[in-house]
Amino acid sequence: MQTILVIDDERPIRNMMYQAFTKFGYHVETAENGRDGIKMFDDGCYDVVITDIRLPDIDGNEVAAHIRVSDKTAVVIGISGTGWLLKKDRFDLTFSKPFSLLELNLAIKAFFSEQTKAA
Repeated sequence: MQTILVIDDERPIRNMMYQAFTKFGYHVETAENGRDGIKMFDDGCYDVVITDIRLPDIDGNEVAAHIRVSDKTAVVIGISGTGWLLKKDRFDLTFSKPFSLLELNLAIKAFFSEQTKAA
């Protein structure tokens, strides 16, 4: 079972993503800010990190930069209502809010499918 870390400062979005991705068959953990998300990432083992860009402390671009130097295998997905703030080169996938959770799930599955074919 793949593990997803969702980092978003908006509780309704965290809860919605937790519920949806749990139903899609993932193990899901959440963080409400970039600092907690980085600590959880460093202390845990995640296949996917989904982070909002605008966070109250460390923004999602910096979260992605930290992950890139820490673990090259984690899929990093940026989500934002302010897409122009995304530093897309730091992310494997990006989605603008609002987005479809089903489409996000399909994109994650397709990403892992492509990695499996390449291996």
